[in-house]
Formats: sequence, structure tokens, C-alpha cells
Amino acid sequence: MNFRRAFPLLLGGLWLGGAGAVPAQSEVPGPAPAGKVYILPIRENIMPPLVYVVRRGVKEAMEAKADALILDMNTDGGRVDVTEEIIQIISKFKGSTYTFVNDRAFSAGAFIAVATQRIYMAPQSVIGAAAPIMMSPGGAGAEKMPDTVEAKMTSAIRALVRTQAEKNDHNIEVVEAMIDKTKALTIDGEVLNKEGNILTLTDRQAAKQYGKPPKPLLSSGTVESLDALLDKLGYAGAQRVEIKPTGTEQLGLWINAISPILLILGIIGLYLEFKTPGFGLPGLVGIVAFAVYFFGGYVAGLSAPGWVIIFVLGLILVAIELFLFPGTFIAGLAGSVLILLALIMSMVDVYPGGPALPTLPQLELPLRDLSVAVLVSFVLALVLARFLPKTLLFHHLVSQTASGVQSGAAVEAQQAARIGRTGVALSPLCPGGKARVGEDLLDVITRGEMVERGRPVRIIGHSGVDAVVEEVA
Repeated sequence: MNFRRAFPLLLGGLWLGGAGAVPAQSEVPGPAPAGKVYILPIRENIMPPLVYVVRRGVKEAMEAKADALILDMNTDGGRVDVTEEIIQIISKFKGSTYTFVNDRAFSAGAFIAVATQRIYMAPQSVIGAAAPIMMSPGGAGAEKMPDTVEAKMTSAIRALVRTQAEKNDHNIEVVEAMIDKTKALTIDGEVLNKEGNILTLTDRQAAKQYGKPPKPLLSSGTVESLDALLDKLGYAGAQRVEIKPTGTEQLGLWINAISPILLILGIIGLYLEFKTPGFGLPGLVGIVAFAVYFFGGYVAGLSAPGWVIIFVLGLILVAIELFLFPGTFIAGLAGSVLILLALIMSMVDVYPGGPALPTLPQLELPLRDLSVAVLVSFVLALVLARFLPKTLLFHHLVSQTASGVQSGAAVEAQQAARIGRTGVALSPLCPGGKARVGEDLLDVITRGEMVERGRPVRIIGHSGVDAVVEEVA
């Protein structure tokens, strides 16, 4: 079963372990020099908007060359797919990573904690209870999974968390006992978890030492507060940067969910703007759609403001090609490349210090969205070019978007006055292109024949705003 698609939740369990003996706190290596520390909140349910907060915080920490990243955790758990994504993001950070369990780290919270190098806990805090459950449709509550499905899901999650535990030298058996209810746990002759239960540890139990040489069960120690932890780690004098949710993460989630629609609106809006005189509603819709698209990428921690500048520069080059130097292709081609590059890279998850070129998995989602948008926009453009000029809506668009307050009747009179006038093709007409008639630069189209650039043409009619021309013998 694909547990990404199933959207399983890892919610906090109800099996809280009893208090154990007061452990001797583990010794920590000499304090690190004061530097820069970033603190990330892992709060409430671990759901998609939290990914945006974590991604933004990790990238800022990497750009600032921070010495340490501390997760301030108080959560009942959340979705597996979101948890896996957060773990992958945290792994990008090359400095020291810590988790401070401020109250509880149930299920998905425990998994994320294991993905850091050290775990510390506040007094009376708890960690564990990480068995997967399946939420019923609508989120009304948990429902029992078939045994086979539960076994597959548990196995997949165990593999995910085992990898992190091995990487960060956490006790693998302890972590697995938090996930798998069939896993009993006995260390140094002490039964810590019986088969059929899910392991949950208090701060004292997690810090208790076992084995030879003695080693903490899971936690490196109990500290009163985040400030006390910074002091313990040697970061009391470090520059402290706390990443806070901005409230726009949920908005960014909705925007990115409809990003293909925004691309379609942007492409069609600009297409209609180029095909109608003046500037008005279609162009405004296109600009707003692209602006919202880039804003969604920015909120998600993906796009940098620089890609917006590149996109605008691409539009300017395309406009230069269409209105100032038609038929040269250089400005139009360069502008098109810049536009495509900006639209793709604004949704690519790139980290500071990473590879200069994005990998294929990084490009998969933006390329898919852009391909769908271009295909749909092409079909819509063909339909609009054929039927829109015959509708009342088109005449309203022309009236409202024409330079000044030019009416539909005035546009029709202007078109009628052009019948029979001659000019020269500024670009190859195959069958559409550009022509100059007198002082006017016009969008023209033939009746199907091809006309070479530089050949004389005569206006014989109009199709919407395009002048219909024929080659003059």
C-alpha cells in the first residue's frame, strides 16, 4: 500500500509509561563556542503548512551559516508524508541539530526528534506512542486498519525511522518499540515494554542509562527550559533566531494546490491582452494570476524574489519582439526562455550550498504543472481565436481595453478604413505574423497561404482584431 496516498496519521497514543528512577544525567562534551542558533517550532498537528515553516527556517539557517538548529517540540503527531518531508528538509542542514521536547513528542513528533542528533526533554514531558492509525473519511476519527495494511504500513514507517536512528546513533530497539506493538523491549534485564503495548517514555525514563558503557535510553538529559538548553550546549551567548509561523502558510498551501489553474489564467490573460488593443481586464487578470503564483512559491519557501524579476524581464523582451522589432526572433526567443525558466525555478526546492543545477526529481512537479497549463492554454487559445471575436464579450473587451475610451463602433470604423491599404510583411506569415501598414504595426493573418518576410501585402478584411491580408503580386 502506498502510505503517502493513504494519508495515515501518527497521533499520540494513550499508553503513558510510569515514572522510573531518577537517572544520572548524561555527560555532554565540552560546550560549543557561541555562534548563531536557529529555533524551529514543531507545534500542534504536523500537517502540510508546517512544511513551509520548516523549509523557510532551514534555508534561512543555511544561508546564515548557523551553528545549530533546535526544534522546539510540542505535538500530538500528524501525517506520515508530511513527517517524511520534514525529516528530509532537516537532513539538508549540516550543522548540529537538537530537539527540545517542550511538553510532548507523540508519534510523528517522535520520528522527527529521532532525525536530530540529540534529544533533550523538559521535566514531566513524554515521547513515543508512534503506532500508525488511519483516519476515517472527513477526519471524524480513527478507524481500524486491516491487519495486512497495518503490517505493511508499520514496516514502512519502521524502515524510515530506523534509518534516522542509525544515522544519529539513537537506540533502534527503543524507537521500534514506539512504533510496533508486537515489539517487546527488555534492556539489562528490565522489561521496559511488553508485547502488545506501544512504548512511551517520560523524561526520566528516556534519560536513564543502560548498558556497558552506560548510555541514555533516548534523551541526552532533562532541562528546565529552552534557555537552559542553550546554556547547557554552550550557546548562551549565541545569536538566537526564532522562526515563527506567519499565518500565510495555509494560504500558500491553497495557492500551490491550484498553481496549474493560475498558470492557465496567466497565459490566457496575456494572450488576450496581446490580441486586443490597449491594456485592460485580460492583462490585469494575467498579471494577478502570475503574481499569486509566484507568491505561493515564496510562501512555500521555494521561490526567491529574483525569479519574479527574471519573469518580468522575459515579458519585456517578448513585448519588444512583438511591437518594436517583429520578425527578429532573438528578443522573443530570449524572453520566452526567461519566462519558462522563472516559472519552473520558482517551484523548485533549492537549498543554499546545494548543486548548481536542479535534479530531475526536483523538476518533476513544476514541469508537470507547467506542461498541463501550456497544453490547456493552447487548446483554449485555439477555441478563443475561433469563437471569441464573434461574441458580444469580445466587443466589450475591445471597447474597455482600447487605448483611451475607444468604442466598439470606432474600432469597426477604423478596421473598415484599412480595407484595401497595402503594407509590408515584417515577419514570415505562416499564416499569422506582423505587418506594417503606413505608420501602424498590425497583427495580420493570411487565408492560409505562406508569405515571406518583406513581401508587399494588402488588407482584404478582418478576423477579430487581426487584419486578413493577401500578397500583392
